Amino acid sequence: MPLPWLRMLVASAAAMVLTGTSAVTTAATPGKHGPAATVHTAGRVKAAGDVLQYSWPGVYFEGRIRGTGVGVVLDDPAADYDVQVDGATVATLVTPGRTTHWVHGLREGVHTVRLVKRNDTPWSTSAFGGFVAAPGGAVLARPAARSRQIEFVGDSLTAGYGNLSTSRDCDGEQLKRTTDADVGYGALTARRLGADYQINAYSGLGMVRNYNGGSPEVTYRTFYDRALLNDPADVWRNPGTWRPRLVVVHLGTNDFSTPVGPGEPWTDESLAAAYRSAYSGFLHKLRTRYGPGTTLVAVGAGPFAGHVRQVVEERAGAGDRGVRYWPLDDTGFDYTGCHWHYSAHDHRLLADRLTAFLRDLPIRW
Repeated sequence: MPLPWLRMLVASAAAMVLTGTSAVTTAATPGKHGPAATVHTAGRVKAAGDVLQYSWPGVYFEGRIRGTGVGVVLDDPAADYDVQVDGATVATLVTPGRTTHWVHGLREGVHTVRLVKRNDTPWSTSAFGGFVAAPGGAVLARPAARSRQIEFVGDSLTAGYGNLSTSRDCDGEQLKRTTDADVGYGALTARRLGADYQINAYSGLGMVRNYNGGSPEVTYRTFYDRALLNDPADVWRNPGTWRPRLVVVHLGTNDFSTPVGPGEPWTDESLAAAYRSAYSGFLHKLRTRYGPGTTLVAVGAGPFAGHVRQVVEERAGAGDRGVRYWPLDDTGFDYTGCHWHYSAHDHRLLADRLTAFLRDLPIRW
C-alpha cells in the first residue's frame, strides 16, 4: 500500500480524555522539598514552587514509595495520563484537573510508580505535584537515571496521534482519547534500548511549512527550544542532566503531504530548497548543542526522503561523521490510526526496525 500522504491529516491536537479508574479527589501535600527531590524525569520540565510544569507529550515521572497506597498530585485540565505501579497500568486519568488520584490496596512493601502524559496539549501548561504515600507509608529516594538518553523530534506521527483508534474516522473527542505517546515508536524504542527519552513532538507543524499551509507565522522550529509551548517567552534551561547521545529527527510530513495552495509563498522548488536549508540548519543547531559525540539520525519517508538524504550527505561530506540517514520502511503498516496516522501496530513495527538500525550504529553510550 503506498504512503497515504494526501489523506493524512496532521492537525494540531485538541484536548484529550480516556475513561479509566475513577480518581478520588482528596487533599494531599507532596514532600517538603517538592517533587523534583523525589521523582526522576527526563522530560523538559520547569520547577514552579511545589510543582513541575511541562507541555510536551510523553513526559513521564518515576518514583518509589513504601506502603499500601500512593497518591498522584496533578493540576491539568487538558491532558490524559496513565498511572503505572510496578510496571502495570492501574489507571488512565482523563483531563484530571486539580486533584490527587489515589491508588489503594497495594501489598505492603516497596513499589515503583510511574506517571506518563499520553497526548500533546501545546495550548495548555500541565503541572505535577509529586507522589505521596498513604498513611503509614513513605516516599522513598527517586529512582536512578538511566545511563542512555534519546531525544525524538517530530510531529503527530511521533506524538502518537490517534494510534489507539479502531477507525481512521475520528472526531475531536475520539482523537483526544486515542492518542498515546507511551505506545508510540519513540517510547517503545527507548525502552528496548534501556534509555531515558524526550518526545519533543508537535502535531501539524513542519520544518518550514505546516499542514496544508496553516499558521504560516510559526513552524516546528518556533517551539523547539521551549518547555512551556504556549509561552512565547519561555526557553527551556537544560539542568545539565540532559546529554543525549542520540537524537532522532522525523520531520517533513507536514511540509509536503499537501500541495502548495493559492496564496502560499512557495513553489514546489522553493519549498524543497527552503526545507533542505532549514533542515541543515536544524541539524547544525543540534550538533552545536550536544557536541560531536551525539549521533543524529535523520528519518526520510515519502516525498521528503530525497531531501533528507541530500542534507545528510552534504553534512557528512563537510566532515560531520555523526549524522546518519535512515529511510523509513513502512512495509506492513496499516495506517489505521486517526486520519490515516500510524496505528499502535505500525508504531511497534517502526520501533522494531528503528531499534535494529540503532543497535548497529557505533553510538558511544
